[in-house]
Amino acid sequence: MTSVEDAVSIARTGSVLAPIAAPRATSSGTRSVVAPRVSATLERRRTWERRHRNWLQITDAGVILVAVGATAAVQLVTGVAAEEALRTVVLSATLWYLMLSLLHTRDAALFRSGTTENRGVLHATGLALGIIAMLSVLLGWHSMQPVLLVGLPLGGAALLVTRRVWRHRLTAQRAQGRFASRTLVVGNRDDVEHVLRSLHPTGTTGYDVVGITLLDGNARDLAHDGVLFPVLGNITSIAETAAELGVDTVLIASRPADEPDFVKTLSWQLEGKVAELVLSNPLPEVAADRISFSTVDGLPLIRARVSAYEGTRYTVKRTLDVIVAAAALIPIALITPILALLVKIDSPGPLFYFQTRVGRDGQNFTIVKFRSMKTDAEQQLAALKEQNQGSGLLFKMKDDPRVTRVGKVLRKLSLDELPQFWNVLIGDMSVVGPRPPLPHEVSGYDDFVSRRMFVKPGITGLWQVSGRSDLSWEDSVRLDLRYVENWSVKDDLHIMWRTAKAMVQPSGAY
Repeated sequence: MTSVEDAVSIARTGSVLAPIAAPRATSSGTRSVVAPRVSATLERRRTWERRHRNWLQITDAGVILVAVGATAAVQLVTGVAAEEALRTVVLSATLWYLMLSLLHTRDAALFRSGTTENRGVLHATGLALGIIAMLSVLLGWHSMQPVLLVGLPLGGAALLVTRRVWRHRLTAQRAQGRFASRTLVVGNRDDVEHVLRSLHPTGTTGYDVVGITLLDGNARDLAHDGVLFPVLGNITSIAETAAELGVDTVLIASRPADEPDFVKTLSWQLEGKVAELVLSNPLPEVAADRISFSTVDGLPLIRARVSAYEGTRYTVKRTLDVIVAAAALIPIALITPILALLVKIDSPGPLFYFQTRVGRDGQNFTIVKFRSMKTDAEQQLAALKEQNQGSGLLFKMKDDPRVTRVGKVLRKLSLDELPQFWNVLIGDMSVVGPRPPLPHEVSGYDDFVSRRMFVKPGITGLWQVSGRSDLSWEDSVRLDLRYVENWSVKDDLHIMWRTAKAMVQPSGAY
């Protein structure tokens, strides 16, 4: 219930948020306006951010000095004058470090986004390289060329490695409850549940949710992934709840429909109490690369690029597929005789297994794999239906009696899928994409799930590197659709790298 004073404030301001403290009159009759003071919680947050940033500065400086200094040292050995070598070190190191600072590559916001941080580091290194190159040409400083050709490229790679090391350390600390943003999530129950699913676990996102404030008046606590999140306060006491919990981040999952100034008023109330007010993206499963922000006469706008399924980007993807497939088929051809011998010794039958799958635009194609099952596997399937451990339309068994001894090893290491690079080379598949479905699975798709076939199926994909058969049907579809709508060549390369790691440490493969 709101107090009489709150009711008066609501009548005057039209807001159900707790009123902002009004200026007080002094003995001289003038109004006393006191700026919000930094709370102890906010100061702790700033302290660890500052400490982490300092370590980044020290590491960056060390990498730059080593890269530039080593290049200059080689120049001294080859007869370059000491004065020119010193000029190379001072100018190159200063410009490079300055670019890293000017492009905000050590901002606290980047402590959660490796992609954005890496992009900033590469951009800063590229700018430094360009400026040094121009100075070298304009001033005739030919001694700068080794730094341009060797020092900056190698140093840039070293910077990416050190930044990755620091991110891993930060993630490990957050998994232990340190260096994570204590977060209060505000919104309607359904929207808050979606945010909890996205933010948990803490070590991977940097947000440690310690409380929830529901705008729909529901006081029942929320449980997710075995963790109970308490529902505290209400729409009129968000700032007070944040202060009591000692949070440094308030995340708005949704806003009251009849409160146009809700965010602005709340941000005023949180001044001095928290470090950031975060608005949840109302466009779920949309990658950051598709979103841009702008302001028109003070109106903040979010632009989301609509997905397209043809054009230059797909030409680049196809080119990458051909290159990777052609390169992969060479070592595959070398190990095929060995695998053929093992498969033949283990069970009678052919080396390869051919099966009809559904590709892009619903077109059937024949997929090729190393045989990992007995030759009568399809005939045995009907008798095993009741033992299905898969979800949705998928059939999976952890101890499928149809799988041969060698087949278990092939599946565990994903070696049975290597011949699919031939499907990639001839254009039926892509290296990265959704899982290629069987015809009877597609017959059970609704319009929503059918979007998986807007692109070519892949040998690997988000499904492959995120748990494979351990995933539920809903999670598998969600990951495939996220890929379909948001894919990029950069993400394809990242998934390929994660696939290589998953083959070494397999999970969910059976």
